[in-house]
Amino acid sequence: MPQQLAIIVLVDVGSALESKSLQDHTYLFDNMKLHGSDGQGTNGLVTAINGSYWSDGSQASEQVLNWLPYSLGSIPPTVPRGYEADRARQSDEDALEQLDRLAGSGPAGSEESAAELARIRRTAGTRIKTTRRTKGRLSGQKVLDVTGKVVSDDAGAHSYPAPVITDIYGEAVDEKIMYPAEYGSPDLVTDGWYWSATVDSSRPGTYAYTMRIQLHKLVQQAGETLWEPVNLTVDSALRITTEPKRNAFTKAGLGVLPIPTARG
Repeated sequence: MPQQLAIIVLVDVGSALESKSLQDHTYLFDNMKLHGSDGQGTNGLVTAINGSYWSDGSQASEQVLNWLPYSLGSIPPTVPRGYEADRARQSDEDALEQLDRLAGSGPAGSEESAAELARIRRTAGTRIKTTRRTKGRLSGQKVLDVTGKVVSDDAGAHSYPAPVITDIYGEAVDEKIMYPAEYGSPDLVTDGWYWSATVDSSRPGTYAYTMRIQLHKLVQQAGETLWEPVNLTVDSALRITTEPKRNAFTKAGLGVLPIPTARG
C-alpha cells in the first residue's frame, strides 16, 4: 500500500502580495523530518522520500504526496463551511435593526443622523463583487478580519482567502519522478479540491519542482470591491533514497518470523 505524505504550504499572504514574491513568505512543512527532510519551516524544503525494493530488485512501495495550502494570519480553515455567509447575514440583520432605530430616533438629515448612518455603513461591512474569477466561497461574501468580524474595505487589516495551488511542474515532473494532479474530495477544509502526486521511489536523487500558487488581493475597481487573483511561484524539491525492504523483527530480508521459545 502506498505511503501517504502531507506537505503543508503556509503562506503569509499579506507580505507576499506586498513584495510580489512567495520566496521569503512561504513556510513548508512535511511529516518526514525524522527521516531526513531538510529546510522545515522555510521555502527551501527538501522532502525525504524513502523508497524501498524487494530482494529481487523490484520496487516495494511508492509514495503519495498531498499538498495542503493555508494562509498565515487569516481565519482558520477549520471553521464551519458556511461561516462567512453566516457572518455576512448577521451583519445585514444588525444593520437593518440599527436603521429601524435610527428612523424613529429623530429628524432625518441632521448631523447626528448622518454620522450614525455612516457608522452603520461601516459596521455593515463591504460585500465582495461577484465575478467569474471569484467563485465558490469568495462569491458575494463580505470582508472579514482575522477574528471573523465583518469590516469595511478601508478598515485596514482583513483576512485573506486561502492560497490556491493551480499547478505543480518542473524537473521532478519532466523526469517522470512524480505525477501530480488535482483531485476532487469531500473534504470541506480544502473546498473540495486538493493536489496529490504519486512518486516513483525507485530512482534515487534530488529533484526540484515548482508550485504555482494563486493569492487574492482586495482591490477597488469601478467603484466595486473585489478579490483580484495574483499568481506567484515557489520552489521545493524531493530527495529520494532507496534501501532493501527488511523484516522489522530480524532486520534481515523478508522471510519467516522468529518463533519465541519457552524458557524453563
